[in-house]
Amino acid sequence: MKKVIISLVLAMMSVVGYAQNVTGKWVTEGGDSQVEIYQSGDKLCGKIVWLKAGDGKLDSKNPDKSLQSRKLVGCNILTGLKKGKEKWEGGKIYNPKNGKTYKCAIWLDGNNLKVRGYVGMFYETQTWTRK
Repeated sequence: MKKVIISLVLAMMSVVGYAQNVTGKWVTEGGDSQVEIYQSGDKLCGKIVWLKAGDGKLDSKNPDKSLQSRKLVGCNILTGLKKGKEKWEGGKIYNPKNGKTYKCAIWLDGNNLKVRGYVGMFYETQTWTRK
């Protein structure tokens, strides 16, 4: 009986661990791009791996003029996210549409990923879907 209970507890723990797995490829809200989220040490990062506009699209809105000629595909837009109790937080998200960087948190909501960018007490949340 103890073995059955231990097996059930371990199985439930693995399901919870899997449910919190945010790594992989995600389609952004609106379907304009795909972002691959990956583990880097104890933090999460995310880079653009596909753009509807094509692979040649440049980071023309970047405030750093030396980065305006780089391609957006391959560009890291999520950095420094640390695992919290219920979400990954304390990181940054770069928005290539306006060239601004925001504080960021992400978490799973069912099969979707919620991505929230903050400016002070104001925020916007997007819903990304797993590819």
